[in-house]
Amino acid sequence: MSVVDPEIASAIHAELERQRNNIILIASENFASRAVMEAQACVMTNKYAEGYPGRRYYRGTACVDVAENLARERCKKLFGAEHVNVQPHSGTQANMAAYYAVLNPGDTIMGMNLSHGGHLSHGSPINFSGRMYRIVPYSVSEKTEMLDYGEMLDLAKQAKPKLIVVGASSYPRIIDFKAVREIADEVGALVMADIAHIAGLVVAGAHPSPVPYADIVTTTTHKTLRGPRGALILCKEELGPAIDRSVFPGTQGGPFMHAIAAKAVAFKEALTPEFRDYQFQIVKNAKALAERLMQNDFDLVSGGTDNHLMLVKLMKEGLTGKDADETLEKAGITLNRNMIPFDKAKPLITSGIRIGTPAVTTRGMLEPQMVQIADMITEVLRDIKSEETVRSVRARVKELCDQFPLYPDLPC
Repeated sequence: MSVVDPEIASAIHAELERQRNNIILIASENFASRAVMEAQACVMTNKYAEGYPGRRYYRGTACVDVAENLARERCKKLFGAEHVNVQPHSGTQANMAAYYAVLNPGDTIMGMNLSHGGHLSHGSPINFSGRMYRIVPYSVSEKTEMLDYGEMLDLAKQAKPKLIVVGASSYPRIIDFKAVREIADEVGALVMADIAHIAGLVVAGAHPSPVPYADIVTTTTHKTLRGPRGALILCKEELGPAIDRSVFPGTQGGPFMHAIAAKAVAFKEALTPEFRDYQFQIVKNAKALAERLMQNDFDLVSGGTDNHLMLVKLMKEGLTGKDADETLEKAGITLNRNMIPFDKAKPLITSGIRIGTPAVTTRGMLEPQMVQIADMITEVLRDIKSEETVRSVRARVKELCDQFPLYPDLPC
């Protein structure tokens, strides 16, 4: 590649060095294994395979059928699901296909308010979901900054939704899927759980599973699940044909067979005891990092975390999320600005930051390193205008990263 396209080769090499030499705390990011990345780059990228194993619209699909069947069977075992579709290219496309399978345009959906932790595809007015369906958002309690299932029930009785979407991209607490099922049953709604962020925790038992309670479950494969970029849909057996038709030909054409092969590899990795231990360590690390930040006098949304992420409120410090994430990046700490519940700042400014531990846990870091990271974040944010502080922390970040090498045998 360096001969064919030196500019892209240079960008890839620079990205590898960035990942190696920075502390990655973006809650939706992780580091896939060499085996997953090798599968993602395999010759199956050359194969068109519209349809499903055993009933394709192209010839020459025997080998890719093996990969997709392995992915489906491993995924069903992993989640304890009745039916799975591994073809969606992204989480939003999985959600689109799920909606398309059970809803008509204009139907009512209840989804979590984006600024309270939900996702664009759960009903944001700037997303297809908010334009195609009638959205009734639910929120966290202003007092606890957690979901109030009693309030959710009251809202459901008023809204009479056809579908309740539960799941989040920035909610640090356990989600009670059983309670949502009971709410849905009371108002005659379906339940869809979007577990893109917590899928790895779910399969390891570090977070309750929605599979026994939800009609449909969607997730990405590249966050805590630590696979390639992509998604999947789980559902009850009776919804399987509708989901499959909705994915193909409803919302997608040819599946990415190289990505499906990589998903199969990731699912095999996720069936191991080591993967389970890794997921519980993610949670331990998140709790350690959150506790240290609170000891350092930061305010966290809901007062802590139960999962892989936390939200830090910065109003007391007189900072914006934009100030914080830009300065921390200069210091080698990569995270993202994030809206917090009842945020008065604009979405591109925000009053908070989101911090997640999946990627640093993949590198092998444990609770003592989380304390170090929390202290480095504190040092930068307490002296945010000091270039000397940024340089000092940047040097310590590099030292810490060197202790936990990333892809040491990956050729440049």
